[in-house]
Amino acid sequence: MPKSEDKPDVESIAKNRRARHDYTILDTFEAGLVLTGSEVKSLRDGKANLSDAYGIVRDGEIFIINLHISVYDRASYNNHEPTRTRKLLLHKREIGRLIGAIERQGLTLVPLELYFKRGIAKVVLALGKGKKLHDKRETERARDADREMARAVRTR
Repeated sequence: MPKSEDKPDVESIAKNRRARHDYTILDTFEAGLVLTGSEVKSLRDGKANLSDAYGIVRDGEIFIINLHISVYDRASYNNHEPTRTRKLLLHKREIGRLIGAIERQGLTLVPLELYFKRGIAKVVLALGKGKKLHDKRETERARDADREMARAVRTR
């Protein structure tokens, strides 16, 4: 497993690179995951996909849907369903803030990264607002301009 450079005791499992392209990220939260044994083993092998995952509110709790954790091949009949709905563990105050933002402001809860922190599986969630096509183009133009300026500074 690759270690994250900025955090010494964190092992990165998967990142959602598409999220920053499709959403304007407003705020981030770190949440724990309720997992079964075979899911943890599969995550230790690095077999997870965040690309289609998103968070929902159900009965005052936050759940993550479509987080794909591959079936652990060495597990017996107790294997898990790959895309089952998983509960997220957050503080009550954070849940209240998320519920308010999702229901009142129409924001989306998007997972950005999945990792192990001191042996415990965590996910970084972001409150995001969906970008329109012209917003995506504008972001790309700004990134290209920054890249050109950095290139010009380096050559001088």
